[in-house]
Amino acid sequence: MNKLSIVAKVSIFIAIGCIATLWFVPMWRIDLAAPQYPEGIFMQIWINDIKGDVDIINGLNHYIGMKTIHKEDFREFVYLPAALGIFCVLGLVVLLRNRRRAFYIWTALLLAMAALSMYDFWKWEYDYGHNLDPSAPIKVPGMAYQPPLIGYKKMLNFEALSQPDAGGWFFIAAVVLLTAVSVYEWKRAKKMI
Repeated sequence: MNKLSIVAKVSIFIAIGCIATLWFVPMWRIDLAAPQYPEGIFMQIWINDIKGDVDIINGLNHYIGMKTIHKEDFREFVYLPAALGIFCVLGLVVLLRNRRRAFYIWTALLLAMAALSMYDFWKWEYDYGHNLDPSAPIKVPGMAYQPPLIGYKKMLNFEALSQPDAGGWFFIAAVVLLTAVSVYEWKRAKKMI
């Protein structure tokens, strides 16, 4: 039988719920700390916006020649909500079709979306930290200011921590859940042969 188990059907609802949280909570967070900001400053990335101490960060980045951050500069804020919305609708289609192969394809689509999103974020950070204005007031030869994709990095007197925020953890939970259930469905199918 090629039909989905109850585990797979429930996982579709849970994954859609996890993805839906991204419209209500931020997906990523970058925290910065320095002696002149002992309380720290931060930036939160949502699926369609950037919030937090963006104006302060833009003011600081001016001195080292980094580009300013503006919501309008990110085409991702247009296509990411649409892509995730389509993904959720496709989940309901998979549920209605009730076929294992459709579930595998849907899971692979989420894995591809996650990998592409991380690559796109890394590429943005690379450009942001390496393509500096040559007329910036502060120049440190050979220094790049690329924030970490994930984890900690010290840049001059700033410490940066980049990590998933609440929505990011829900997204990761959806990826892990669908991957685990795909493996479960595959093993279940092999036993039936």
